[in-house]
Amino acid sequence: MREKVTRVADLVKLLARYGGAGILSTGEADEFLVEEEQADAKGPGPESLASDLEAMGPTYVKLGQLLSTRHDLLPEAYTAALSRLQDDVDPIPADDVRRIIADEIGAEVGDLFDRFDDEPVAAASLGQVHRGHTKSGRDVVVKVQRPEVRETVRADMALLAQGAELIDRRTSAGERIGTGDLLAQFRRSIADELDYRKELAHLERFGELVEDEELLTVPAPVRDYSTSRVLTMEFIPGRKVTELGPIDLLDIDGPAMADALFRFFLDTLLNEGYLHADPHPGNLLVTPDGRLAIIDLGMVVRVPKRVRAQLVRLLLAIGEGDGDEAANVLASMGHPLSDYDAAAFREDVAHLVSSALSLGNDVQAGTVLVQMARISGTHGLRPPAEMTMIGKALLNLDQAVQHLDPDFAPAEAIRANVTTILQSGFSISPGAAVAGALELKEFTASLPRRANRILDSLSNGELTFRINALDEDRLLETMHQVANRVTVGLVLAAVTVAAALMSRIDAGPRLLGYPAVALVFFAAAAIGGLALVVHILVTDRRTRGRARKAEKDTPKRASDRPA
Repeated sequence: MREKVTRVADLVKLLARYGGAGILSTGEADEFLVEEEQADAKGPGPESLASDLEAMGPTYVKLGQLLSTRHDLLPEAYTAALSRLQDDVDPIPADDVRRIIADEIGAEVGDLFDRFDDEPVAAASLGQVHRGHTKSGRDVVVKVQRPEVRETVRADMALLAQGAELIDRRTSAGERIGTGDLLAQFRRSIADELDYRKELAHLERFGELVEDEELLTVPAPVRDYSTSRVLTMEFIPGRKVTELGPIDLLDIDGPAMADALFRFFLDTLLNEGYLHADPHPGNLLVTPDGRLAIIDLGMVVRVPKRVRAQLVRLLLAIGEGDGDEAANVLASMGHPLSDYDAAAFREDVAHLVSSALSLGNDVQAGTVLVQMARISGTHGLRPPAEMTMIGKALLNLDQAVQHLDPDFAPAEAIRANVTTILQSGFSISPGAAVAGALELKEFTASLPRRANRILDSLSNGELTFRINALDEDRLLETMHQVANRVTVGLVLAAVTVAAALMSRIDAGPRLLGYPAVALVFFAAAAIGGLALVVHILVTDRRTRGRARKAEKDTPKRASDRPA
């Protein structure tokens, strides 16, 4: 109980400290200030926020990493600080690690491994990694989940859910942030990270996708040594891309690696629907045999086909410098808020695309998508979560490929891979083709019968059209409430006037120097007026709540979206 109170107090202090700082207002930055000057603004700064989240534990570290992708909500200084969040935790004791492995796999560590290093290679808030050598002769790394981390995350998520509900219901920022939707996305993301079976499936799938790539590799998982809390995979020796200096780059084919990595990323994203959400240089190793190893597939997101198709249109529009088309695609992808300014949004997107086009081969797709997300937030358009994550992933990818090849031109690489982009836009899966054929068959079979019914109704004068332009029942109910309130108000006014007139009568019993009957009527009018005011406030709040819920539950049709 004491721990829960402490967690609540920490959350309240965090909201109190940063909720009034305005950092979640629009995501708009002053383009005339450099990043350091923006960070020196009044109030707690971005590094302070990152430090506070780190101190609050694993749930808030992961939440900060997710917020680092929301360029539509946070200024650039904050997204940069949150993207550098690191876990500063003590390692799990070796005895606990061995006990978790034995409980999960069903055998003692000494029976599974010839050698197992008790000293971890890396320790994070959700788990830590150890080197080992199996009895079958394989060099492996073993990721072990921290004990009771799931219970901690579950308790934190319950508190965050209460906070999100309060923000959505009580504050004007709730609509812009979409706190409930943001928390639902975060809940899915961290739940997937806590289930190592998901990462094992990603390793297997990405391993299949890189089979035809000579310069790319992915560590193979060991299924017999893996569970939801323990993940064992092949050890791949190598150095992080960021550790390679100019001399080291001479020993590898950096340009070929950069091209293969960029092409593979586009193919897995657009054709397969898999987004490696964290392809920063630290998750890329250059192996001794001159290949590039992609590691840490805990953050892999499935991108819906609808978003992929729109992303294809967006990339093509950016490549052609068509700002109007880019604005149309973004508007169709996003969720317009009450203060959405379509004209200003189009103007800023057109300026961004034309500016990007003027950079030529130096333009970075990730930077453009991030800036588009920021413009969306500024003008009241909430972009889909997948787009902000894609923009952040492309931004990290640009950094990695340009370290491997300083002359790498993302725009030229996109044009070189236009076949992959177009293929993803026109490809139809076998399942979708079968579903389309069945719908066409049903439509063809029912068309003559339905056409005959329409023609018969037309010839008999029975054809009618029903248009739901106005909710008549709701309108009548509202008018009835207004009439009741006006009537009650008139009655109370009449009682008050009658009491005032009776206060001049000298006959009858008196109370406090006034006729008792007059005071009774005054009291009745006051109580009735107070009850009416309370009733109006309560019913209006319920009406607004139902309206917001109905608006949230009703999907916005494409034809209703602002152009």
